[in-house]
Amino acid sequence: MDYTILLLAIPFLMFLIIGLLGYKMTPKFSGLLGSAGLAVVTALAYYTAYRYFLQAAEGAWETITAFNYTWLDLSNANRPDLMIQIGMLLDPISVMMLVVITTVSMMVHIYSMGYMHGEEGFQRYYAVLSLFTFAMLGLVVATNIFQMYIFWELVGVSSFLLISFYFKKPSAVRAAKKAFIVTRFADMFFLIGILILSYYTKTFDFLKLTAVDAETQQATLVFSTMGGKMFMGMSVTSIALLLIFLGGAGKSAMFPFHIWLPDAMEGPTPASALIHAATMVVAGVFLVARLFPVYYFEAPEVLHIIAYIGAFTSLFAAIIACTQTDIKRVLAFSTISQIAYMMVALGVSGYEGHDGLGFTASMWHLFTHAMFKATLFMAAGCIIHAVHSNEMDAMGGLRHHMKKTYYTFAIACFAIAGIFPLSGFFSKDEILVAAFEADKILYWCQTFVAGLTAFYMFRLFFRIFFYDEPNYEHTPHEAPANMWVPLAILSVFTIFSGWFPFSKWISANLIGYEIHTVWPIAIGSTVVALIGIGTAYFLYYKKNDIPDRIANSCKRFYTWASHRFYIDEVYLFITNKIIFGGICAAIAWFDRHIIDGFMDLLGWTTNTVSEETKEIQSGSVQQYAWVFIMGVITIVTLALYL
Repeated sequence: MDYTILLLAIPFLMFLIIGLLGYKMTPKFSGLLGSAGLAVVTALAYYTAYRYFLQAAEGAWETITAFNYTWLDLSNANRPDLMIQIGMLLDPISVMMLVVITTVSMMVHIYSMGYMHGEEGFQRYYAVLSLFTFAMLGLVVATNIFQMYIFWELVGVSSFLLISFYFKKPSAVRAAKKAFIVTRFADMFFLIGILILSYYTKTFDFLKLTAVDAETQQATLVFSTMGGKMFMGMSVTSIALLLIFLGGAGKSAMFPFHIWLPDAMEGPTPASALIHAATMVVAGVFLVARLFPVYYFEAPEVLHIIAYIGAFTSLFAAIIACTQTDIKRVLAFSTISQIAYMMVALGVSGYEGHDGLGFTASMWHLFTHAMFKATLFMAAGCIIHAVHSNEMDAMGGLRHHMKKTYYTFAIACFAIAGIFPLSGFFSKDEILVAAFEADKILYWCQTFVAGLTAFYMFRLFFRIFFYDEPNYEHTPHEAPANMWVPLAILSVFTIFSGWFPFSKWISANLIGYEIHTVWPIAIGSTVVALIGIGTAYFLYYKKNDIPDRIANSCKRFYTWASHRFYIDEVYLFITNKIIFGGICAAIAWFDRHIIDGFMDLLGWTTNTVSEETKEIQSGSVQQYAWVFIMGVITIVTLALYL
């Protein structure tokens, strides 16, 4: 599959052409050029998936290294294999991600032609979209963890550029800086984890790191050098893998690194769809999945930590989503909760066959979530485009004005709520089955979150399309075809992607197997979802004062939830008052008065001495002769008497 290099080359080429020459193009041409390039990449991704999954022997998927180029050779006598390579690794999860990324990115490219029409910086926007797609594609096909880290950082740069697209808005600049700083802080842990792992295993290569002995079903000898190594009561392997997970937690907005994602809504809505559905926030899930054999065999206790952090984050974000009034922020907290769902599934997964259901369910939910979350964000963009506001209070009754958006939004809401026969039902059900078999506490927690998900999504749905229609200044209208057609296409994926034989394609040990719906759990989760939908219908189908009375009855908790439990304020207090106002203030005083004072003293001394000695250089020959004679007399005198 040598042609797969084009999957990276084309979007990078589009970035260079549009980025460097876009100012000479019309906005429409730059958009068409970027979309055409992405269309070729999407076709190649689907062709690759067809060849990989449908033309290969079914059930046992081969790992293919399409190419591997040595970029930096760091080898020496002690580490003969230590080198950084750039290549393309094709296996079930990377091929699946190629389909997800290119599909959503293609829809975003088309959708943006309408949504971003007339925006200043249109060409710059399409250049960064191509860069973002290139970065994420490079991340998922990386042959080694250092290549992944390089593209990982490029994803961060791309997200910064998209979030700050409206750079004349102070709120957009603040949001971009917040996202960049928080994720960079988490990436520091990722880098330290990579260095620890590579120091002991003497390799960055994924195939060597994740290789499993077929007979013993244990990790291979690359980890033998880490056996017995301890630090502060934990194995070095566990510490390295926990640090790597923290890097993934930053990208995927897990608690406590979640604070950047809601503010990232300051970027254009199509960019939000790309960030939330197919690129940045799923990178952390993909990272854990890529290293899953290492986590499972070498540090199972870290998997437990991942599961419980995921469970807490999913519940935490779902509660906050129930109180938000900005439709994009509701969807942002929904993303945090759903990504955490995927982390829980990985955390409770085994390795072989049905024991590895959590791994399969996580990747399945990543696929289905990408489709219905992209649908939700793009539909939200159509709504914002029509009413010129993000606030639910400015909406209502839009089903009469925006039929296509109404139906696509409804499909996506039922899918994320887990209603049969839509895709979310199947993927979420398998996560709950995996949690039920591994940990009943996690199962009940995730079941409750499923009910909350149905509630806050249909709270959003009823508030937008039903409730009470306000007096619109301009009659809302349906979005143009280049905006609703991508919605329709993604809705088709949302309806049917749950029927794919996913377990035959994606598994932890690369061997396909069959799964069946566990109807007692499926029916239970559906009942919980219907209760959530029914509650939302009762409260928000028509305007009434019941929601306000409920909020007032638990005012303190509601206030805390609506203010995101003041986590942002805690961070600001720690950074501004403790770090900047305390630690940094003392360091700054020492720098100004001690360091700068010492340097000023050196300068003052030099100036003073030079002022006192410059008279010697008078230019008078008589003075020089007199000094010379006196010097000779002094030297002779000292020589005679000493």
